[in-house]
Amino acid sequence: MNRRKPELQTLDLATWPGVAWTELDAAARTLIEARMQAIERFARGEAITSIEQATGVNRRQLYRWLKRGLSTHPDGRIFGFRGLHRYRRVTEYVRVSKITVQGERGSRGAAGAFCQLLDAHPSLPAWLRLQVKRRRVTLSQVHTEDRLRTRLCGLRALHADFLQQCRAAGLTVADYPFNTDGRAVRSLAAYLKGEMLRTFATGARAVGASHLKGLPTHDEDNGAQRVTRPYQVVEFDGHRLDIRLKVVVRDQLGFEHQFEIERVWFLAIIDVCTRAVLGYHIALGREYSRYDVVKTIENALEGHRARCFTIPGLSYEAGGGFPSQRMPELAYATWEWIKLDNAKANLANESLAALCEFVGCCVDAGPTFRPDERPYIERFFGTIASRLSSRLPGYTGSHPHDVRRALSDPKGNVRLYISLDELDELVEYAIATYHGTPHAGLNNVTPLEAMEYFVRGRQQLLTWLPERHRRTLCLLQSARRCPVRAYLNKGIRPHINLYGVRYTSDVLACSTSLIGQRLLIYLNAGDLRSVRAFLLDGTELGVLDAQGAWRVMPHNLKLRQEILKEKGRRRSRTVVESNPIEEYVHEKLHKAKGARRAASDLSQLVRLLASAPTVRTPLGPGTGSAKAKLTTHDGSATTRDDAAKPSAPTRARKLGIGTGQVF
Repeated sequence: MNRRKPELQTLDLATWPGVAWTELDAAARTLIEARMQAIERFARGEAITSIEQATGVNRRQLYRWLKRGLSTHPDGRIFGFRGLHRYRRVTEYVRVSKITVQGERGSRGAAGAFCQLLDAHPSLPAWLRLQVKRRRVTLSQVHTEDRLRTRLCGLRALHADFLQQCRAAGLTVADYPFNTDGRAVRSLAAYLKGEMLRTFATGARAVGASHLKGLPTHDEDNGAQRVTRPYQVVEFDGHRLDIRLKVVVRDQLGFEHQFEIERVWFLAIIDVCTRAVLGYHIALGREYSRYDVVKTIENALEGHRARCFTIPGLSYEAGGGFPSQRMPELAYATWEWIKLDNAKANLANESLAALCEFVGCCVDAGPTFRPDERPYIERFFGTIASRLSSRLPGYTGSHPHDVRRALSDPKGNVRLYISLDELDELVEYAIATYHGTPHAGLNNVTPLEAMEYFVRGRQQLLTWLPERHRRTLCLLQSARRCPVRAYLNKGIRPHINLYGVRYTSDVLACSTSLIGQRLLIYLNAGDLRSVRAFLLDGTELGVLDAQGAWRVMPHNLKLRQEILKEKGRRRSRTVVESNPIEEYVHEKLHKAKGARRAASDLSQLVRLLASAPTVRTPLGPGTGSAKAKLTTHDGSATTRDDAAKPSAPTRARKLGIGTGQVF
């Protein structure tokens, strides 16, 4: 090695790991100071002769120290000044001579023999790595203060199998390891420990850890920028609440029926910079769907509406609330980057289209089984579990042997469970209170104060959803292409068929030119009584209403699919005037006493019916008087006019159905 080597011409001592030489004894300090001074003089370009005279370091030793310093350390960096220590080994020991054991049964003279054996037979180390991967042998950590102590479990059985592999490789009793006293059991244990502890991930997996924690993350490593302002990076995830719930249903006679339902999902979007929850959604069902993901996105975009609490003692605190509730200008503010996991509902085409094309943000689907990639939303779910779920009756606990599970068990008394409506109010109150509580990650500043500081104090620039998109949030869903059908010989006007139901409107029913063409249909998965239709060129056609009993009562996509599936399973004819949703309610009410899944379906339907608006047709253009058409839940439609008009005599119309004659 000489000065003309490329690595020596670009020598940068600023990147060399240093040595705390002030803590060494006098002899070691003098020695390492001389070596460090020689290398620094060499880096400055001084002549070798002057370096030898000034430091007393021979040029051969100088080049040797440079070579040691540029060697790769096990931590991935170079040794640097750490390679200047006396007796510091920078390469592993490799045995060159043949194995000649000495002493009784080969107790001496076998240094490096095990590594030489593995180098001579490559099938043996490959077999050992496979056994480690299959967890044939595991580690157990013994906690000590001075150093890491580990103990191998399952070594005896693996050692016997290793000897069988050696015999299969052609080794005899005169060869190593059969000619030693312990048959290389200690060398095998040292090799297995070194293989397991080569990295922290393999060591943790060998001990039994399922997740890794404590690794400092750098936004530059994954391509994301450092979070310095609100709405720059948000995190989304779903959490299944560990609590048993009930639903209260009133029958036709007014009697209350209480049933236990399945656990529900709590979906939320949280801002990384301010730790504020931008929007949340409670989903019923065993798994949340892509429609629930889109609904959570809608709730995060729209301005938060204040809730009227019915539980005594619950109200918004003075410093609590939601960001868009305290600062109305945050309504329809969009984010730049969203982090989520690899759930199927998150990676569905509709979910990705809503985030990338409609909101216009970047989607970061982190690696599987790595919840630490989204630490803020996971920590928020832990806060909800500790402050809300664990304090309610019916808490299921974090594991089957949790003491809190037994303490909060109401012993089968369903009346002690909280209802779904009460849970909605409690979640609203918990999040509003969380926003007004000092956060340790924000230097004891509340999330709302942090949001107000960035938005109004520093006046950070935000991006908002365009006005045209705010009026068409239905475009968050992907469009269905439905053909316009009509039957001239039967007098059936133009319409479309969507999920087994016919849809039409006054405009579509009179548009003969659209027969046979396809329309872009955008639906609201939470209420399928009406959909929005567009032409293929993007022109809006208007709202299409469902026909028959499906237009009377509110229902979602899942409910319609369940009803149609049940009707197909029965293979029975129903009366034309019957309401399929009412039949479904009566059936689930009958089954809810013995099945929690049926009770969950019933609670979802009851919640949908309770939250549905009764006014479905907006005020129409009037000439002189305001007129509105009100549609009630029972299907009756009334027309209200401010100025009473005399009713004209009605005339009977001709029946549009057949006469029933038999030919």
